[in-house]
Amino acid sequence: MNKYFAESELIINGDGSIFHLHLKPEHLADKIILVGDPGRVSLVASHFTDIEEEVENREFRTVTGRYKGKRITVQSTGIGCDNIDIVVNEMDALANIDFATRTEKSEFRQLTFVRIGTCGGLQMYTPTGTFVASQKSIGFDGLLNFYAGRNEVCDLEFEKAFKAHMNWNPQLCDPYTVDADKELLDRIAQDDMVRGVTIACGGFFGPQGRELRIPLADPKQNEKVENFTYDGLHITNFEMESSAVAGLSKLMGHKALTCCLVIANRRVKEANTGYKNTIDQLIVKVLDRI
Repeated sequence: MNKYFAESELIINGDGSIFHLHLKPEHLADKIILVGDPGRVSLVASHFTDIEEEVENREFRTVTGRYKGKRITVQSTGIGCDNIDIVVNEMDALANIDFATRTEKSEFRQLTFVRIGTCGGLQMYTPTGTFVASQKSIGFDGLLNFYAGRNEVCDLEFEKAFKAHMNWNPQLCDPYTVDADKELLDRIAQDDMVRGVTIACGGFFGPQGRELRIPLADPKQNEKVENFTYDGLHITNFEMESSAVAGLSKLMGHKALTCCLVIANRRVKEANTGYKNTIDQLIVKVLDRI
């Protein structure tokens, strides 16, 4: 008998939509672009040839439409891995749970998630304007540690080497490392994006080594991050969602990748806030290749 999901576990609104996103199953495309900023949904959707559905609730704004014949959903998540937990779980439920019976569907529907975001570069070869496709994502947020199967989808040897290099503080969340889907990475990144290792942080300031009025627990954190190498890989950038996108998708059997535009380089301490035209170039690349 298929697993039954109680009302408290799968919350369905009175109109038949899922609790946070306010989407109904028929609103969801198989190809999904995730963006943090609700305002960026319009920028992505401006390239669609037609719009099928628009839904908005809190920071979660959704547009489903068509781009060059491809049916695509663009979804804003807000900032942070906690919101990714909501979005990916609810989208998987829309695809793979029968809302009428509250049971898992007998036929699995695979989704493709590509997150388009901005990030801080950590190497000299990732200056502002660089497109980085996350070959691996390291989660400083601890989200995946709450799910069974975490070790089966993570690179445990990479994690071990990273924690040793960092002299990891046991008071912090245990970091997890997840690979992007290889076929999706090759298809999206091609030869014009840097394939890097991305750290998803649980905050913008202290977790990313920014110090304002509160001193940092480890003032050398970023220096150690920048100097870490494993099997020829370096950590290329900081952002705040990639690990949850990669980890949850892999646990559920979906394809996932994060692509980011570097808008600040932490090593040379430069930033560019006028990046709208460049992020639109990244959006078009992803739309063409997803």
